Amino acid sequence: MKRTRATTALPRLSRDAEHLAMLARGLGASGSRVEDSYWEALLESELSRLLEHGADAALDNALDHLFSTLPTAYDVLMEAAENHAESMLLEHEGNSFQALLITAPILAWSKYAIPSGPLHAELLQSLQNHLRAHIAASRTQIALLPSLYSIEQLPRNFSETRALTHSLAEQALGGKKAPKIKKLADTAPLLADTRYLLAVLVAPQGAPLFQWQEEITHALPHRGHVKLKPDAREQALEQWRTQAKPDLVTTMTGCVFELQLPDAFHAACRESDRAIRPYSLKAALVFLETALKVEPKQLRAVLGLFGNERPEEYRVGFTKLKNPDVVHGAIWPLFGMEEGLAPVEVAEQIEKLLRENGITEVITHEQPFPMEFCDDCGAPMFADPVADLVHAELPEDTEMPSVQHLH
Repeated sequence: MKRTRATTALPRLSRDAEHLAMLARGLGASGSRVEDSYWEALLESELSRLLEHGADAALDNALDHLFSTLPTAYDVLMEAAENHAESMLLEHEGNSFQALLITAPILAWSKYAIPSGPLHAELLQSLQNHLRAHIAASRTQIALLPSLYSIEQLPRNFSETRALTHSLAEQALGGKKAPKIKKLADTAPLLADTRYLLAVLVAPQGAPLFQWQEEITHALPHRGHVKLKPDAREQALEQWRTQAKPDLVTTMTGCVFELQLPDAFHAACRESDRAIRPYSLKAALVFLETALKVEPKQLRAVLGLFGNERPEEYRVGFTKLKNPDVVHGAIWPLFGMEEGLAPVEVAEQIEKLLRENGITEVITHEQPFPMEFCDDCGAPMFADPVADLVHAELPEDTEMPSVQHLH
């Protein structure tokens, strides 16, 4: 869910894409809230027209163009597209409601296959009760999809996301049955990955959707007399973890897992992308301990900064101390403000985490590397101790644990 895009040769903009780019430039250059409202209304209308008809190509075309030419306008258009896909206003029985698609991410790592797929009715009801008790505002109605999703199984574009939001919103308001779940795509065999619960919150237009909003709303009439707690979100997360995690233990068999705060779909997905990175490093070390029968102190980590036009990720290759061959690797994507950090600052964060988990030797290459992948299998290439880019491969004589679905 990273909010950047792969750079490719830019095709000629279609008329729709050109119109979107023009509106995004206007909003990005606006100097007042009044002017913002003007551009936002036009942009909202154009996005509605395109996404209602599944015309994601024009939006993707505009985003690709702005990403390479005007990053400020790119951010404006991306934010507008995300907001339009995950939220909407709708009428029901003569009343106006607002709906928001949310996700509750679950960070997990395991040497076995991380579960995904349908949830049984009792678990689904319990999770919905916990959402109602600890996350959703009191006047909110909830529709929760009866499945656990991997990143590959989430909506593939903005129009699919908007269609799901609309379908679930109508379900929450009692107008439709739960949308039929299509056959889900296969999940990637990763040591550490995120699973997602998807739901829509629906409330009367202008009413709060989340409990942390409601706390402030209730306090406003007593301004000056009520001290607001600054950690309302943290309290909601703590309660969600305390109540929902025990219910998921049997579903997440064989996994170490942690729950993230349920929040707006795109924001929660980005936050889970950041939060899964330490899990990926820990899972890689546990995997190598099992596969190679070594302790972390017997391994070396090699850090390389990779990117084409700009730094995009650190790749961490692992070798044995007495052998330069890269036997396994993990990816540490860069997000948001990290892309503006000095590479050494991010590398220091990764090195600290590696040492906390038992690695004693860390090599960090100073030169950046291009985003190279294996021509045969598409796997990312990693830097070895002497800065050659190589394929990560376990020794041929490695005895893998005899467990079906082992990653």
